[in-house]
Order: sequence, then C-alpha cells, then structure tokens
Amino acid sequence: MDIVLITTIIASLFLVIGAAEPLAARLRLPYSVILAVLGVMIGLGATFFLRTQLTDALNPVAEAILGLPIRSNVFLYVFLPTLLFQATLGMNLRRMLDDWVPILVLAVVAVVVATFSVGYALAWASSLPLAACLLIGAIVSTTDPSAVVSIFRSISAPRRLARIIEGESLLNDAAAIALFGLFMGFVMLGLPDPELGEALARFPMLIAGGAFTGWFAARVAVWVMALFSRHELAQISISVALPYLAYIGAEQIVGASGVIAVVAAGLTMNLTAPGRLPPQAWANLRELWDVLAHWAGALIFILAALLIPRLLEEVRFADFLLVGVVILAAIAARVVILFGLLPLLSRLKLSPPVDRPYRVAILWGGLRGAVTLALALAVTESFRVPDGIQRVVGILATGFTLFTLIVQGTTLRWIIGRLGLDQLSPIDQALSRQVVAVALQTVREDVARTTENYDLSRDIVRSEAKRFGERLDAAVKTAEDSADILDRDRIALGLIVLAGHERDTILHRMRERTISARMAEKVLSDADRLIEGARSQGRSGYQRAARRSVAYGLAFRTAVALNARIGLAAPLARMTADRFELLLSQRLILRDLGGFIDGRIRRIHGRRVAELLNELLSRRIESVETALEGLRLQYPGYAEKLERRFIRRTALRLEEREYMMMREDGLIGAEVHTALMQELAARRAAAETRPRLDIALQRTTLVRQFPLFAEFEESAVKRLGRVLETRYVNAGEVVIHKDSAAKRVFFIASGAVELKSAGQSWRLGRGEMFGQMAILTQRSIRAEAHAIAPTTLLVLDEDRFRRLIVRSKALRKAVRASAEKRGIEPAGLLPDADKGS
Repeated sequence: MDIVLITTIIASLFLVIGAAEPLAARLRLPYSVILAVLGVMIGLGATFFLRTQLTDALNPVAEAILGLPIRSNVFLYVFLPTLLFQATLGMNLRRMLDDWVPILVLAVVAVVVATFSVGYALAWASSLPLAACLLIGAIVSTTDPSAVVSIFRSISAPRRLARIIEGESLLNDAAAIALFGLFMGFVMLGLPDPELGEALARFPMLIAGGAFTGWFAARVAVWVMALFSRHELAQISISVALPYLAYIGAEQIVGASGVIAVVAAGLTMNLTAPGRLPPQAWANLRELWDVLAHWAGALIFILAALLIPRLLEEVRFADFLLVGVVILAAIAARVVILFGLLPLLSRLKLSPPVDRPYRVAILWGGLRGAVTLALALAVTESFRVPDGIQRVVGILATGFTLFTLIVQGTTLRWIIGRLGLDQLSPIDQALSRQVVAVALQTVREDVARTTENYDLSRDIVRSEAKRFGERLDAAVKTAEDSADILDRDRIALGLIVLAGHERDTILHRMRERTISARMAEKVLSDADRLIEGARSQGRSGYQRAARRSVAYGLAFRTAVALNARIGLAAPLARMTADRFELLLSQRLILRDLGGFIDGRIRRIHGRRVAELLNELLSRRIESVETALEGLRLQYPGYAEKLERRFIRRTALRLEEREYMMMREDGLIGAEVHTALMQELAARRAAAETRPRLDIALQRTTLVRQFPLFAEFEESAVKRLGRVLETRYVNAGEVVIHKDSAAKRVFFIASGAVELKSAGQSWRLGRGEMFGQMAILTQRSIRAEAHAIAPTTLLVLDEDRFRRLIVRSKALRKAVRASAEKRGIEPAGLLPDADKGS
C-alpha cells in the first residue's frame, strides 16, 4: 500500500478526532459514542464507494481505508498498554487505597458474574458449546466508564463515586482479558465443557505473574530514570518503553497476564516516581501520557468502529435474538452487582453508600467499547477457532457494543436528567447566589478603581455604574432571600471551600518547589479527604479527616512492628522521615488559610461561620504542631536538617525567579541564563536529597532527654535504649484498659495521655509515666488510659522496671510524688533502696 496514501488517511483520522470532541459537546453526547458513529460512517462510506458504479475516483481511498492493517494485535499490543498505563498514572492512588475493597470486589466479582451470567444464558438459548458461551461472556464483561464518569464530573457527583467507577473499570478490563485468554484456550483446544474449577484455579496465577512482572519492570525503570535526573527527555522515553516491555514480557516470557503487568507497572511508577524524579519532569511525563492516551483512545474507537460493517456481514435473524439474550443477561448481572452487592458492602462499612439514582445511572452507563471489539476481532482472526464460533462471537459482541453505544449512550444524559442528578441541591443553589453577590461587590470596587486610573468619561461611567448597580442590587436581594440556609449547612459549605483552597495552595507550593512532589501527593490526598468528609458528614467528617491526616497509619504501625520484632529499621526510618516532611508541609500550608477565611469566606457566610472555621483551623494547626513537636523531641537533630533543607529549597526558588526576571528584562543573555540555570539545577538536585535518619542512634538520644534517667551513666542509657519498646498511639486510642493485668510501665516521650478512675481524671505529658502504681501495689489496673494527641510511648516490662527503680533515685522520687497525688501511702510501695532517703 502506498505510504503517502496511508499517511494521508492517518492524518485525516486525526482531523476527525479533533472535530469529534466539540461535536460531542454540541450534541451533548458522550465522546466515545461520537467516535464510534464516525468510525462506522467512514467504514460504510468506504464500502459504498468501493462497490458503487457512481464513481471510480475514490476507489483507491476506499480500498486503502478498508485495507488498513487493523488486527487484534494492534489493539492489544499498541493501544491497550497506552490506555491502561495512563489511567494508572492519572489516579490518586492514596485515595484509591481508601476504597480498595469495593473497587476490587466490584471489579473481580462483576467480571465473574457477567461472564457466567451471559455464558450460561447463551448456553441455554443456543447450541453453542459452553466454552464458547463463556468466552463471549468474558468479551462483553468489560465496561468503558468514560461516558458516565465525564457526566458525573459535569454534574458535581461525589468524587469518591467517580473514583470507585474508574478503579473498577481499570481492574475490570484486566480481569476480563485474563478470563478471555483462559476461555480462548479452551475453545482453541476444542473443549466443549471446560472444568470450571481448573479454569478458576489458573486465574490467580495469571494475575500474580503479571503483577510481579509489572512491579519488577517498573522498579528497574524508576531506578534507571533516577540515574538520568538531569535528562528529562531520557526519563520520558524510558516511561514510554515501560508498559510495552512489561506487557510483552508477561505475555511472551512469563506466560501471565500482560494487562495485569501494565496495571502493576503503572501503579508502581505512580507510587515511587514522584519521590525519585524532579517535580517538573514528573509533571511533564504525566502530561505527555495524557496526550498519548487521548490519541490512543480515540484511534482505537475509530479503527474498531471501521470493522463493524465487516463483522456484521453475515448476520442472520436468529442472531438478533441471541444479541437480546446477551443484553438481558449482561444488564441482569449489572443489576445484581449494583443493587445487591454494593448495598451489602455499604452495610458492612466497606463501601460508601451510593444513592439509588446514581446506581441507576451507573447501570445505564455501562457502555462497551473498543476493548470488546478488539477481543471479538481476536477470535474472528484465529484459524484455530471453528468458523461457526468465529461468526457468532463477532456478531454478538458487535451487536451488544452497538446497543450500549447507540441506545444507552445517546439516552444516558436524558436518564440522568430524569433522575434529577443534573440539578443543584438547594444548598448549592443558595451558595451560588451568595457567591454571585459577593463577586459582584468585589467587581464593583475594582471597576471603580479602573475607571479612575484611566480617566474615562464621567457620563459613560455613570450610566454603566447605574446598570451594574441594578444587577448588583438584584443579586444581593436574591442572596438575602436564600438566608434560610441552616448554620450547619453553611459550616459544611465553608469547610468544603476552605479545603478546596487548601488544595489549590498545595498545587501552588508544588509548582514553586517549596514542597516536593511526593509530599504534595500525600497532602493532596488529605485535602481530598477533607472535602469529601465535609461534603458527606459536615463538621464531624471534616474533623475526622483532619485527625486522620496526623494519625499513625497501618503502614507506619507495620514498620514499627518490623523494627521491634526482627530489627528491620529501614521502613520505619523512611516512614518517620516521610512523617516529618509531611507535618512540615502541612504546617506551612495551614498557616496560609487564615487570611482566606477572613478575606473571602467571611464575606459569603458571615462572621459567625468564619469564627468557627478559624477555631477548627486553629485546632488543626495545634494538632500538627503537637505531632511535629513530638518528632522533634524524638529526633532533635533531624528536624533541624529538614528545616534547613526547606530554607535552601525556598532560596533556590527565589534565585530562579530572579534569573528569569533578569532574562525577561534583557539584563542577561540566553547563554548566561542557560549556564546559571544549569548550575542552579545541580544545587537543586543536591537540595532535593533528604537527610538520612538513624533510628537506633536517635532512640538513645531520646532516652537521655528524660529527667527520670538523667543520673544514668552513658552505658546504662544505651542499655535502657535497647530494652525500651517504642509504641505509637493515635488520639482517642486506649493504651491500657481498666481491670486489666499490670505488666508494663509506660513513659511518655511525646504527646499526652489522660487517666480516668472513679470519676476522676489526670492528664500526663512528656517525661511522665503511668502503669507503675498497679505493678507496685500488685493489683489489677484501676484506671483507663487513652491518648488525647498522637503520642509516642516508651514501654518497659515489669521485671526491668523493678530492677530499674532500685537503681534510680529520680525514679523513686517520681513514684512517691505520683502516689501522694492519688492519695496512696508510698511507704509500702518503694523498695528498700528508698528507705531513709
């Protein structure tokens, strides 16, 4: 085929892609539906011009279009890795991990339910072997969420809901293609009724092998990219190679799922690359992948749609009945998932509650697309699949895809409108009216200053001011008419706006490189939790998310256990350093929010709401300061190193800004500017390296800071540091329960603990201890102790405590004071070494 003609056709397809998006927006239809319709029209037009006697001038073009080398391998090996890899790079994985249970269950269970529902329905309604029916079920079980997600975003649906749909679809494709490969093997072997137990037993191996291959490939790729830290184009080029090598390696070498390998590679890079690559390089890499995925997604739809006329050439009347069976079975399977499994997960607190209108929209928005057509094409191309099965698979998969695109896709927005999901809630409507009133007041002030500066005609200014004033008065009256918003709702709206501004501040700080990209990802996840918590549960949801942002998570506790049980300190050192940097970043960001509350939120929601938000913000700042102070006490030198690093990075940002201004003003030339920026980049790379944290050395320093152990010799402090166990507890967590056996004594290294007993309470802070009275009196514990802030405790068992109290006069003095404070006679508590002192 002529290379000039092929190039012309491909360039023309890009013109079609460019026109499809504005056309979809104008017609208010999903973008994928427009692409599919255009692809079918091109295919039908080419067939018509090739077969008609009207003109022969367009025959070469028609032959070139119909003769494009479109094979299933082109979709699976060229386009699919691009789409999957970009989807994983674009995800906020830390937020996805919050919902990993519903995403994983919905994805895997939905695929299995859809596959078997369609498979057994077809086996009952047709004479096809069960293996072929299950193959068709696997092909049609993949969903394309782009239409429903884009509409959900346009109607401000809950972010968490859209995130679950996206995550489910990503893993849904991976699981469906893995099942497709499984049943395709049975069909090619000619097994009419496969052993389902054997099939499902092989399924986990496909997933595990692919996951390991993708993880390993991504770790190597990130390591190599970090070596090329000064060569951004080299880093981006390596990222382009990664998904294809992972896919081919898993499929051809390991014999596992290539799709799973690509997903695992993308997830691994998403988690590890931001901390290893320069922020700008990571941002540019993701932007490039966004463009590649846009092109790949559009091309795969158009090229797949070109094949639809060919796949439907041999359609018969009976095939329409079988397409109807597939449609009913697939929708029934989706109903079971959305109206059976999803509510069950919500009741078990494993998934957010999803309102019925949203579930109906998700049900009707389960469109099928290019992946389904590509898998069907793979079956029709295989010479090892019987001809009769090839024909039926191609027709049923294509017919079902056309139904979802043409019927469901074109009516989806209408369905959403009928469900009332496209309407603003009363609270949002009232908020929008107040925002308009405040914005117009600000605009009036700015316009007045502008007209003064430019000395415009007074008559013109007066007439325009009158016209603008009328609009402003109407907006203010409308806003006042909506003053019936409950204070609770005003507070929730104010918290949502505040968290949104916090998110914008984080992005601004990241662009300025004041905080690293890795930390920005974490604090952005915290900001998203704040928004969702305030939107779903108001003030309590916001406060719960705020407490979680400074709490010790499961990963941190696991690292503590690894360090305590087997002496593996590296994960704990890394996570402690991450926590240090995270808290420093949070403190920096939170201090910028007070002005926003007083300047903007007060004007919309009033003084009372602003004062309450300032109070909540003060509590957050206090909790961050408390957690940060605790780390400073544990690792005093390390906090200083991180703060020095922050100052150096800020200075480098300001220096870069000065060079750019001098270049724009013509004070320095391009050569000088380039040399200065190269030198600056080298110093910035050195400043990005985080100092190393030595856990063991810092524990000894921490013990030495305790007044109770001040009299100990150096050797005794080191021995004590080795035997003391470190325990981290979150605010509200119970440390010891009432009436439990006394086995340990706790020393507070940082934070605060409250003791409650017989209606009384005592608060203990850094340097104090508790649990000793029950050991010395040989009774069960009479008080309950719980942390009132993120707290670090040093724990000593009973035997070592009894030996220690004999040697330490300061410790005996502290025990005596504690006993007297609680009305206990200390004479019988202390060992003989204390008598006469």
